[in-house]
Amino acid sequence: MALKPTGSKKTPSVTVEDPSPEDEILMREIDEAVRQDDATQFFQKYGVMLGSALALVLAAFGGYLLWDNYREGQLEQQSETLVKALDQSEAGDFSASSETADALLDSENDGARTAARFIQAAAALEQGDTAKAVELFGMIAADENAPPALRDLALLREVSTNFDDRDPADVIAKLKGLAVPGNAFFGSAGELTAIAHLEAGNRDAAGALFGEIAKDEEQPETLRSRARQMAGLLGVDAVVDVDKLLEDQGVDPEAGLGPSTGL
Repeated sequence: MALKPTGSKKTPSVTVEDPSPEDEILMREIDEAVRQDDATQFFQKYGVMLGSALALVLAAFGGYLLWDNYREGQLEQQSETLVKALDQSEAGDFSASSETADALLDSENDGARTAARFIQAAAALEQGDTAKAVELFGMIAADENAPPALRDLALLREVSTNFDDRDPADVIAKLKGLAVPGNAFFGSAGELTAIAHLEAGNRDAAGALFGEIAKDEEQPETLRSRARQMAGLLGVDAVVDVDKLLEDQGVDPEAGLGPSTGL
């Protein structure tokens, strides 16, 4: 239902959703108070209600400011702790670095907690404690709240850290989701998986995977070169562009390889 204008000037009628009886009474009384310029009467009627509402809004806003300030303070403190742990690692004091990072393992901040575990795992590796490093990498990989990219990296590090002690089938199963073209860790995960296939006697699977790595232009050239050589040994042609390959190796494609010397 549209409200009728109270003045003499006509305005276009605008249809809105029908207000409830309570809203209609409230709007009429407010309109009457404003038109009569009777502010005293208005605030006598609605002062308590408006004051309570304002108090609630201010309380909620104040609570938000306190929470935000507390959260930012925590983040700043956690950042300082991480920087301190990293500085200790760079200085070669791995025991102190691990101990400093320990304070963040119960953090509600997923990133800080994950970073602390990475620092401790790296410290364990430097101290020769491979088992502890593998355990920490495994904890990160299993943490569903950790950033996905860091979980994948931790899984890769978990497998690579004690690769020689693992069953090839275990390596293949663990890295299955990473050893696929397009994945950010395809190069490293694919190479480990291909080696595991080779150790398991799956020469065709190993050759095919080495070939995919060699053809992936997103991978470092050193990795592609290794993969190309391995693919060739396994009977897989991983060379897409022969001329480009020769150029990368410093050979002029136009000059050819020259006559055979018989050596």
